[in-house]
Amino acid sequence: MKPIVLAAVLSIGLPAAALAGPASNAVKFFYVPEVKFEADAKYRDRFTDPVTRLFDLNDKASKNNPDEVACLDFDPGLDAQDFDQKTLSKTLRLAETVNGDMAEVTATFSLFPEGDDAKREMLWLLKKVDGKWKIADISSKTSNWTLSALECLPDKAPE
Repeated sequence: MKPIVLAAVLSIGLPAAALAGPASNAVKFFYVPEVKFEADAKYRDRFTDPVTRLFDLNDKASKNNPDEVACLDFDPGLDAQDFDQKTLSKTLRLAETVNGDMAEVTATFSLFPEGDDAKREMLWLLKKVDGKWKIADISSKTSNWTLSALECLPDKAPE
């Protein structure tokens, strides 16, 4: 009888804890069941500064020069433009390290079924804000760049 009571207590307590979810769920959202473009305005609430500043500058650049590629001409979470969703979904592995209200999630995956250059390792930095994990930065361990360090010049005149 005691295991039933314990199961009932856990089932009541777990949904509240699961609302914030582990940090890796905040990252997984951008990969499966389909890849989502992080800079899309409809996902802005999932990010914090300094990344939101870059996304805002990207939006301004797109508005000022609609016929040109804005600051982000690739998908930051993929470190690429092209990919095969089936391969990415099948190979995606997430590992998280949580330290209080900060977390690191490493995403490893392949963009395509073949080719050494198809493998990616991305590091997502997250902060817990109001009980929810939000993305503060994304880095590519594969290509050695950090999203917050990218420059975006929204008022650049077309060449």
